[in-house]
Amino acid sequence: MTAPQTKRPTPKTPSDLAAVAKLGEEAMALLTPELNHRAFVQKMVEAAQHPDAVRYIAHALPKREGVWWAWVTAKRAAGAEPPPKIKDALDATEKWIAQPTDPNRRVAFEKAEAAELGTPAGCTGAAAFFAGESMAPPNLQAVPPGEWDTAKAIAGAVMMAVVEKEPEKAPEKFQAAIQQGLDVINKIKLWPET
Repeated sequence: MTAPQTKRPTPKTPSDLAAVAKLGEEAMALLTPELNHRAFVQKMVEAAQHPDAVRYIAHALPKREGVWWAWVTAKRAAGAEPPPKIKDALDATEKWIAQPTDPNRRVAFEKAEAAELGTPAGCTGAAAFFAGESMAPPNLQAVPPGEWDTAKAIAGAVMMAVVEKEPEKAPEKFQAAIQQGLDVINKIKLWPET
């Protein structure tokens, strides 16, 4: 049985989404009333406000799709032969993405903690965990995660994955990650604007 996914309000305008994502002053200075979501992301990329562009996309995406984006970015950063704990965390998160059940979510978090939450793989597993109904053990009263905890963990995972290895290539890697996030947005038709 699939655990119900928590619903959160979807910020409609770029201004609403930017406020929820808590973008920095430099990114906010780029936001003008005529910009749609895509144009605002493009402005942030052009101004090298990559972390804010990642935050913006992470807060826009539905939880499961956002965790997938973080997982792909973390998997790429981990390389072909990641250490066992990193591989286990990535595998457990992938299983949750394919089958978002509560047991799979809890295993993803367990493996994320073993990989360390300060790693892209660990942060991705934490994002999956925060996508559920409760952070408390299943036999206790539900303790819901914060409304935007999943988005924050997704953004953290993507940003860490970009800078973890070869930080001198961060601008190009940020652009690739941002494009991948936009590809997900396009695929699910999140921003139908032209």
